[in-house]
Amino acid sequence: MQIEKILNGSELTLKPVGRIDAVTALDFEKEFLSSIEGVKDLILDFSELEYISSAGLRILLKMQRKMDSIGSMKICNVGKDVREVIDMTGFSGFLTLEDKKTGFSVNF
Repeated sequence: MQIEKILNGSELTLKPVGRIDAVTALDFEKEFLSSIEGVKDLILDFSELEYISSAGLRILLKMQRKMDSIGSMKICNVGKDVREVIDMTGFSGFLTLEDKKTGFSVNF
């Protein structure tokens, strides 16, 4: 997995490319934690994320809890397969999913 990172003032965009699974989830968390200083808004661009496992979902939960205490977190451009996993596990109940192109947000 590769992670593209864009910092724009207090807004950070992380774009994982490939898979977030048991092998790569800790790297994703480390990148997040090492980049979070001064960040108020986190955007996760999942346009090139092919797969997310339960280990990846656990990291999303940690990230959401951290960002709730300092700002906001949105996930955009979620593909069908990844969205299915997020919905089936109930994570769509507390994650904010947004289509960055239209600005449409869903947070159940």
